[in-house]
Amino acid sequence: NSDQDQTTEKKYIIFSSFLVKVSAQLGDNITLPCRLWSSDSGSLNVRIHWTKVEDDEAMNQDVLLSMGYHKKTYGSFDGRVFMQKSDSEDASIIITAVSMDDMGKYQCEIMNGIEETVQEVILEVQGGLIDGVVFPYSPPLGRYNLNFHDAMQACEDQDAVIASHEQLLEAWKGGLDWCNAGWLNDGTVQYPITKPRQPCGGSNNGPGLRNYGRQDKKISRFDVFCFATAFKGHLYWLVQPERLTFYEAVQACRDDGAEIAKVGQIFAAWKIEGYDRCDAGWLADGSVRYPISRPRKNCSPTETAVRFVGFPDKTVKSYGVYCYKADQ
Repeated sequence: NSDQDQTTEKKYIIFSSFLVKVSAQLGDNITLPCRLWSSDSGSLNVRIHWTKVEDDEAMNQDVLLSMGYHKKTYGSFDGRVFMQKSDSEDASIIITAVSMDDMGKYQCEIMNGIEETVQEVILEVQGGLIDGVVFPYSPPLGRYNLNFHDAMQACEDQDAVIASHEQLLEAWKGGLDWCNAGWLNDGTVQYPITKPRQPCGGSNNGPGLRNYGRQDKKISRFDVFCFATAFKGHLYWLVQPERLTFYEAVQACRDDGAEIAKVGQIFAAWKIEGYDRCDAGWLADGSVRYPISRPRKNCSPTETAVRFVGFPDKTVKSYGVYCYKADQ
C-alpha cells in the first residue's frame, strides 16, 4: 500500500514549463502572463512567486510573492509591480514604467497543495533614440574598470540606464564612433565604429558594431554604454564671478536651488534640446565636460559632441559648473 500511495501522489505533482516572449516600449506598462492550471485554483493556499532569472543563479531577483490576501514586492520592483487577477486562475503580473533594467527572463512559480507549475516569460524592452541619447561612460578610476553590475550602477548614478543593443545600433547609425568596448544590458560587450582603423577592430573590417559577445558579469571589466532620456527639468550654466573647485561648484548649485548636473543630463540636454555652451564645467561625478551643438573654432571645430576634459583634481579652481533644476 505504501508504494501504491507514493505512485498516486507523484501522479498529481505537475511541473509545467511554458516559455513566452512579450515586448514593451521603454516606460510602458506591460503584463507578464501566467495562469494556474488546477481544478482548485481558487484556493487561498495558492502561493505565487515571481523571480527575475539571471545567468548566475545567485543573482536572481525576487519580484513578487503572493499568498492569499498577502502580497509583497521587492527591490526595484517594489511599488510598481501588481497582480493582474482578471479571474481566479490569473497569476499574471503588471510591471509599470518599464525600464531597460527590467529586460530579461522571468519565472512564475505556482504552488497549490501538491501541484506545482513553473512558467517562464522573456521580457524584451524596446527604446528608440527619438527621446534619448546613448553615451559611453567610464568612471574616475579610468578605462575598463566596471564589471556588469558596476556598469549598471554607473549609468544609474548619471541619471541614465545601461543601453540596449538596439539603442547602440541606432546611435551608430546616427554617427557614434567609439573605440572602447562597453557593456550593454544583455550582458554583451560591444563598441560602434563608423571609421574603421587598425586599433579599433582593424582597418580591413567595415563599419559596424564590434561585438565581444557575452562576458562574465562578475569578473570581466569594461566601460559601459548608457542611455539617457528627456528629463523634466532645466540644465544650465551657472554664472559665477570666478572659477570654482568641485566642492564649491556643488555648493553653488545648492545655493541656487538646484543640484550639480549629472552626465546623463548634460548628454540629454545636448542631444534632445540642442544645448550648446563652450565653457568647461564640473559635473556630479567629478568630471569636466561641455556640450557643443554648433561646431566652431576652439569649441569642437569638426563635430557636435559633449566634450570630455577629464577628471581633474577637485581642489583646482579652473572650471565653472553645470546645474540641474527639476520642474516643480
